[in-house]
Amino acid sequence: MFANLTIRQKQIAWAWAFLALPVLFYGVIRFYPTGNAILISFQDWNLLGSRTWAGWENYAKLWNDPVFWKVFVNTFEYLLIGTPLSLLISFVIAYHLDKVRFMHGFLRMLYFLPFMTSAVAMAWVWRWFYQPVPSGLFNKLLASVGIPQIEFLNSTTNALPAVLAPAIWAGLGFQIIIFMAGLRAIPTTYYEAARVDGVGWWTQLTQITIPLLRPTIVFIVVFSSIGFLRIFDHVFNMTTNNPGGPLDSTKPLVLMIYQTAFTSFDMGYAAAQTVVLFLILLIVSLAQLWILRSD
Repeated sequence: MFANLTIRQKQIAWAWAFLALPVLFYGVIRFYPTGNAILISFQDWNLLGSRTWAGWENYAKLWNDPVFWKVFVNTFEYLLIGTPLSLLISFVIAYHLDKVRFMHGFLRMLYFLPFMTSAVAMAWVWRWFYQPVPSGLFNKLLASVGIPQIEFLNSTTNALPAVLAPAIWAGLGFQIIIFMAGLRAIPTTYYEAARVDGVGWWTQLTQITIPLLRPTIVFIVVFSSIGFLRIFDHVFNMTTNNPGGPLDSTKPLVLMIYQTAFTSFDMGYAAAQTVVLFLILLIVSLAQLWILRSD
């Protein structure tokens, strides 16, 4: 039968033969757990006993849970504050760093270093920064100029920005490198022609640089948004004494899922929360791709 196939059909058959094992592996580690999580979200299960069918009970519980809605708002605050700020800061740094020639590689390494650092270690260092006097670095600096100390992690208004700051800082290195790759890919002839015509730097930035960086911006926005929607390490390690902060002011959806599954052992309810998070990630990513798509 194989001998009777055309060359094109043989190429397709060989391609699927080589792809069969990776597709099977990906299906086992991705699609099966996803489908199983969706199934568990309709069941009651405590990890030890047998599963019992619960129908839409977990989703109804989720809808009527005030903690979930608080966590839902927190999660989108991380997204709506963290993504624009990280995008703007990383672009400004990359734009100016691209023009530096002296010690350029060393400076890039310094900016990329936080991205390579363990999130747990980084969170604990920043947690030390936020401590009250005499140990906390930030409050020491405030006290040295006569400003009263600030309750960074024990305040319902300050805790979320305090947790978000190191998360933004940690991701800047990766975004800077991606932005610089996008800047280096823009042909210099565009800028040379603009300078010959007497075009200023602002017009070059808005009419040449940013439009040609659109694919890079789309990638960074989607990648960064997924990261902020799934934020966990910084929140968990910076608020270990009170996970989720005072009155759940810093608790994201991933932390709620973790606590529901491995503290309350309510796997059905945790799976329902996971499905909601999956839908949020899917909708936000597709919406951003549609809004930022190329003309």
